[in-house]
Formats: sequence, C-alpha cells, structure tokens
Amino acid sequence: MAILAGSTGEILQNFLAGGVAGCCGKVTTAPLDRVKILIQGHHRYYQHLGVWSSVAKVLEHEGVRGLYRGNGAMMVRTFPYGAIQFVAYDWFKKKTKKKLLSGSLAGVTAVIFTYPLDMVRARLAYQVHGECLYTGILHTCRSIWHQEGQFKALYRGVGPTLVGMIPYAGAAFYSYETSKTYLLEKGPLIFSKPSRSDPNQRVLTAQANLVTGGLAGAVAQTIVYPLDVGRRLMQLGSMVPNSSSTSSCMETLILVYTEHGARGLFRGVSINYLRAIPSAAVSFTLYENLKQYLNINVDSR
Repeated sequence: MAILAGSTGEILQNFLAGGVAGCCGKVTTAPLDRVKILIQGHHRYYQHLGVWSSVAKVLEHEGVRGLYRGNGAMMVRTFPYGAIQFVAYDWFKKKTKKKLLSGSLAGVTAVIFTYPLDMVRARLAYQVHGECLYTGILHTCRSIWHQEGQFKALYRGVGPTLVGMIPYAGAAFYSYETSKTYLLEKGPLIFSKPSRSDPNQRVLTAQANLVTGGLAGAVAQTIVYPLDVGRRLMQLGSMVPNSSSTSSCMETLILVYTEHGARGLFRGVSINYLRAIPSAAVSFTLYENLKQYLNINVDSR
C-alpha cells in the first residue's frame, strides 16, 4: 500500500498518537454525544426537551451509566477512526501540499474503514432503559446484517456521511493548520514554546492548541450539521417514527423540514457545539503533544 511507503515505525507511532487523541477527545464529550443522538432522532421521551433537561432525564431514569450508553462501541470505532484520519492527513499533506484537500481525503478514508461501528454505536445510544432492541456490539451487527440487508445495511447513511465529511474534515484540518501556522509565524511568543525534539523549532502551547482546535471544530460543525441530522436518522432507521429504511438523505431531510421546519434541520446543534468544540480541541492538542513526545517529525507549515 502506498501509505506504507514511509517509515513503518513513524506510521505506527502516528497511528497510536491519532488513536489515543481521538479516544480522549470523544470520552470528554460522550454524555453530550448520547443526548445529541436522542434529540436528533426525536426520541418520544426527549423530543420536547432541551439539552440540559435531556441530560437530567437520562440521569434520573438511567443513572450516570445511561450517559455513556453506546460508549463501548464508540471507543471501538474511535481509536481506528482517529488513527486512520491523522495518519492519512499527514500522508496526503506530504503528497499534495494542500491542507484542505488532505483533510477531506483523510476524513473520507477514516469513514470508509469505520462506518459500520458508527451505525452500531448510534443504535445502542438511541436505546433507553427498559426498551432495548440490542444487547451489545456483536448483537447489533448481526441484527442489522440479517434483518436489514447485510453489508449494504451496515453502510446505510454512508452517502451523506461522506458528502458531509469532505467539507467537515477539510474545514477542520485547514482551519486548525492555518491558525497554527499564523500563530507560530506571526503571533506573540506567548502562544508558542520550543519543540521537545528540536529546540530551534517552535510549537504551540497546550492552551493555544486547545483554542485553535476548538475553533476548528466549531467552524467544521457549522458547515455540515444538517447532513449530520440526515445521517443519524438514516442510521437509526425504523427506530425513528415515520422513517423509511429506503429513504435517501434528501428525502429524509425533506421529511424533517416538512414536519419540523428549518429548526428541525439544526435540532441539537447547540449540544453539538458543546461536544464538538472540546472534542476537537482535545484531539488536536493531544495529537500534537504525542507527536512531540514520540519524536515524530512536526511540520508546522
């Protein structure tokens, strides 16, 4: 494979750094992620509630563990997703020298390899205590495979995911890299420090990384949120009232708009900011710091 053309050791280190960074970023926002799925899917117990009232209701009826329902599947998916995305981004950036294109291609690559686990995680997170259709990751996979159309069913909704991932990952990586380069080259020295591996090279401080990564996540989420709503509803399938397993993304979004208006296309967007901004901030920051710790070449350009 072409992506293995470089140093195997560096690729493996990048893979580890990307996977750990992705998992840590998701763990910090897992409760909000679970509530977002309930709100996006207009769950009958949560469709009239806001973000914090939904969190309170989950705690009341399911306890703290309820906020992490589906988190196991998310972690199983997030490690390879984060690892593949960051490794692919570094590789594409070296080959194309285009940050926006590299981010988009990296996001698409990660989605293709991990999408079924994202669907499984959405199904598990949408369940509420006492009304569980699925008992775990393997049971969910088997049920979708045998009852809904095998391989094709496991990739239901991948179309809008890929369409949304192109601008999302592109915007996230481009915003982060551009802001990072600007701060390193033109920003006050307070935002940077000498690199561990090369004292003559400067890198962003953790605080500057967190802010830059968070802003990158906010920009990307704003651009693609309606597609995220369509993707989730397609993933949930018959679990959502009035849904159809054969509806396209456009048909799904039209149905949402017809029933709930424009607000329906952005339902849950506030909670998405609350989860996406810290998740992106932690992911980018940890990845940059792990690269320095593992003495992986840090390219600020």
